[in-house]
Amino acid sequence: MAVLLSGKELAAQIKEEVREEVDRWKARGVTPKLVAVLVGDDPAAVVYAQAKEKALKSVGMAYELVKFGATAAQEEVEAKLKELSASPEVHGIILEFPLPPHLNKDRLLSALSPLKDVDGLTYENRGRLFSGEEGLFPATPQSCLIILERHGIELAGKHVVVVGRGETVGRPLLPLLLRKDATVTVCHSRTADLGYHTRQAEILIVAAGRPGLITGNMVKPGAVVVDAGINQTEQGICGDVDFPSVEPVAGYLTPVPGGVGSLTTVMLMKNLLKAMSL
Repeated sequence: MAVLLSGKELAAQIKEEVREEVDRWKARGVTPKLVAVLVGDDPAAVVYAQAKEKALKSVGMAYELVKFGATAAQEEVEAKLKELSASPEVHGIILEFPLPPHLNKDRLLSALSPLKDVDGLTYENRGRLFSGEEGLFPATPQSCLIILERHGIELAGKHVVVVGRGETVGRPLLPLLLRKDATVTVCHSRTADLGYHTRQAEILIVAAGRPGLITGNMVKPGAVVVDAGINQTEQGICGDVDFPSVEPVAGYLTPVPGGVGSLTTVMLMKNLLKAMSL
């Protein structure tokens, strides 16, 4: 039976570390501030923006939500991002997704300062990630790594299989894992015989966006399984791993909810503080 790697207790611990660092900044007369830019009224984006406000304020950070209507012009949103990037009072900026279809995402991200890009989506930060330099990197991949590290699971020399190549989780995980000296295989929707590859993994990280994709017969006995998927189904929220069949096989397993997702917001806070240091 797998040992569960809970993210909730770890998130509370990291949140306390963040609060202490925020207090040190405030003692120097600076309040860390994040600004989220929301275009349109996508329900999920609105809920996520509100959740961030509550979380950031709970550690003493400042938060501002800048809202545009769904028909806002490209130039209008770009101008605001440039204005926020130039403001010394703003330390981090998030462009909320999804965007209305008439907006060009790449142009908007190009208007955002890489030094304030706490989601790690600008070309400069992505380049720094793959070149091994320091920068701001996506929160969810970092959450996958910190949940392993804080539970004493070594990555160096281990065979890690990543299922999923999305630009916010799977793809940035590759260079982050290589920095930890892991041997990495990346699988995706075109991978033939997925189960063959996943059964080779000492550490299996799944971020494919497909409920219950990984079943018990696809996991090496005793492997560490990190489920970074969050899917809304008729039965409720579930991950990409079929928990009932994988739990008896794996050595360690992250639950959904209560695993990787619990850490995403606190890692975003860590990114904001890192942006201030950079």
